[in-house]
Amino acid sequence: MICQHYCPTVRFSVQSTEIRTQNNMQTMKSAGKSLMEALVCAQSEARLTVGVYESAKIMTEDPDSVSFCVLATDEQFEWDVALQIHFTLIQSFCFDNDISIVRVSDTQRLADIVGDKAEQLEDAHCVLITNPADGSWEDPALEKLHLFCEESRRLNDWVPEISLPER
Repeated sequence: MICQHYCPTVRFSVQSTEIRTQNNMQTMKSAGKSLMEALVCAQSEARLTVGVYESAKIMTEDPDSVSFCVLATDEQFEWDVALQIHFTLIQSFCFDNDISIVRVSDTQRLADIVGDKAEQLEDAHCVLITNPADGSWEDPALEKLHLFCEESRRLNDWVPEISLPER
């Protein structure tokens, strides 16, 4: 009661923070949905590369072909030093080549989205979406992701984390 009377800006600040938090949660859900749509679209057009080593090979051979990068880890791999070193190198490469990049914290969910039902993907820690060969394609979901990453970088969140939607 005293705070409201003497410090109305504090009350507004708390409400403003709550609104921003709600907006951020909504943005995260939207980004997660866009990521899932972009992955499904790219998979149907054979424009996905799955795996740390396979992704590194594509980025080395033809970095201009890469449109988007997804890094995935969960508690099981959090302390895997080799994987974290690969992530650092991939992130650096993406920054140097203006490739949008995000993290997801559910490797199994990502594997479920990009994996073939007949085979179990064990190395879904890095997934690349490449550009189509003819260059005449635009994916609204991927465009939303690029804008999300751009906005995140403006807020000094260089590798934003996205939650993939449930099934």
